[in-house]
Amino acid sequence: MSRQRTRNRKPTHPGGILQRQYMEPLGLNITKLSERLGVSRKTLSKIVNERGSITADMALRLSKAFDTTPSLWLNLQQAVDLWEAQQGEEWSEVESLALCPL
Repeated sequence: MSRQRTRNRKPTHPGGILQRQYMEPLGLNITKLSERLGVSRKTLSKIVNERGSITADMALRLSKAFDTTPSLWLNLQQAVDLWEAQQGEEWSEVESLALCPL
């Protein structure tokens, strides 16, 4: 049985990256950036405070605002989501069907 390799440390949430690498250097606060992105302050606050997730729509908005790609933001979110899912034990009981006859 093969085991998925898991990281010991949780990946950085995209909200933390957004705040430290984009908002702070540009002097943007949550209110200003939410207005520029066309989203509610509450939505952006959840992401920046690592209580909300990057959606496809938000990835598009951030990519346009900061001249990045939507994939950057979605990949960052996916890394966090996978790490969190791997911390649970429910999935580890699933057996591989790759070599099992149907």
